[in-house]
Amino acid sequence: MRNHEFNELSVFVIIKKCTDPFYRKRRKNMTELSKVQIQHQRLSKAKIAKRATAIFIGAVLMAVGLEIFLVPNNIIDGGITGISIMLSHITGFRLGIFIFLLNLPFFFMGYKQIGKTFAISSLFGIIVLSIFTSLFHPIPAFTDDLLLATIFGGMILGTGVGLVIRYGGALDGTEILAILMNKKLPFSVGEIIMFFNIFILGAAGFVYTWDRAMYSILAYVIAFKTIDVVIKGLDESKSAWIISDNPVAIGNAIMNRLGRGVTYLSGEGAFSGDGKKVIFCVITRLEEAKLKEIVEENDPNAFLAIADMAEVRGGRFKKRDIH
Repeated sequence: MRNHEFNELSVFVIIKKCTDPFYRKRRKNMTELSKVQIQHQRLSKAKIAKRATAIFIGAVLMAVGLEIFLVPNNIIDGGITGISIMLSHITGFRLGIFIFLLNLPFFFMGYKQIGKTFAISSLFGIIVLSIFTSLFHPIPAFTDDLLLATIFGGMILGTGVGLVIRYGGALDGTEILAILMNKKLPFSVGEIIMFFNIFILGAAGFVYTWDRAMYSILAYVIAFKTIDVVIKGLDESKSAWIISDNPVAIGNAIMNRLGRGVTYLSGEGAFSGDGKKVIFCVITRLEEAKLKEIVEENDPNAFLAIADMAEVRGGRFKKRDIH
């Protein structure tokens, strides 16, 4: 009897579910949600593939800069890579071995501090770098000219490192060590990294010669600036604040000649108490000179402040066409 009642109840529930419009709507929504989740998973996989490709290319470029330009000419890089180059020179072992072994502990140390994704991305980059430095080692130097090797080696190395950093990884454990030490020492991360690199690049004078140490410093500076360009891009965003007695003319010129949007803000001079219109706009690094020219033409006495911006989203930042 109980089985019979259960079967009747089951049939009723099934019929109710099939005929209930709320159930059908909920099931439809769940199906749509599943589709969205599948699309999200696909997008995540695409992002992972893009990140892995960028880190792979960046690590290979760094290996090219090291083994084909810098290392054959006894020019080193900063950080753990610089220590690895000197140890390889002293012991005769492959550079890739030292790069992998010396960097490995730092990524495990930074696993909890910086995150799993960063650690995995960085470890992948270090493995690729170690392998390709070993593969490129037998290839002769592209040039014996020290200045050319320094310039192009630094640029290629910086491009590779910048690409890896831009996509959420690192190819040197010095940054991780600096982040960990920053919590216990009264110095910034940048100051700690600078101290390490001064010591490492200075040591190159004893391992090689002092002229090689100076070339190493030059290569490091070139690589550093290249990293900055790769991470931020040539179109790095900047915010501009302009206080002028002729705000409308300057605002119109910015819109017409730069194709950028302008926002007028109300301000007041603390000393004079006079009301002022403050012009705010966002430009790129390449448009900075043109903006200064516009302000100078319309109001030579205008107050102009320009600052770097880490990120810009939303609004109408997209540049309009200029005719």
